[in-house]
Amino acid sequence: MPIRLTIQAEVIDICNDVPRQDDIFLVDTNVWLWQTYNSSIPSDPRVRAKISTYTSYLKKARVAGATLAYSGLILAELAHVIEKTEREIYNKRTGNSLNAKEYRHNNLAERANVVAEVESAWKQVEGLAVTVDLTVNEKITNASLARFKTQALDGYDLLILEAIGLAGAGQIKVITDDMDYAVVPGIQVFTNNGLVIQQATAQGKLIITR
Repeated sequence: MPIRLTIQAEVIDICNDVPRQDDIFLVDTNVWLWQTYNSSIPSDPRVRAKISTYTSYLKKARVAGATLAYSGLILAELAHVIEKTEREIYNKRTGNSLNAKEYRHNNLAERANVVAEVESAWKQVEGLAVTVDLTVNEKITNASLARFKTQALDGYDLLILEAIGLAGAGQIKVITDDMDYAVVPGIQVFTNNGLVIQQATAQGKLIITR
């Protein structure tokens, strides 16, 4: 079934945008994974071409003096995806079918490998961006739950949006390939996601110039 998005964000195609010095971008987990964890990059040449577009845009942002930001909450999602990917690689290589708990506790060498991959990825994130601190308290969780009722986001993204919103950075700007952010009003989504760009164009939400 085709995905139908109700675009609420302003969408910017990163292929047609030039970052500015005063830009402050929250970089989403999927983009960080592609930049810091080689096993997250698929063999499909079309996807690899898309990923290179994000890499190029991040480089342009840094050259322009723009600020790249991350939330510590991204570590949780990053670690989860890396562990899942490493388990799938291990199972395919060995012919095993370990579940998450078996993989995590029964093979010390694999666990050490996962830890090393997560540490390496996180060190790269810290080297490329600045942190946006967030204390997850009752106010934040209530705000996240209220957002959840009206915006189709997962739990990680709910809290991350609250984090960047507290940064005092003006309008929230997110570099992401995740289509979910496109349904959030009041933010700008910088993306190379073809479906988001297509539907944003049709709904008059694609910003051509800034």
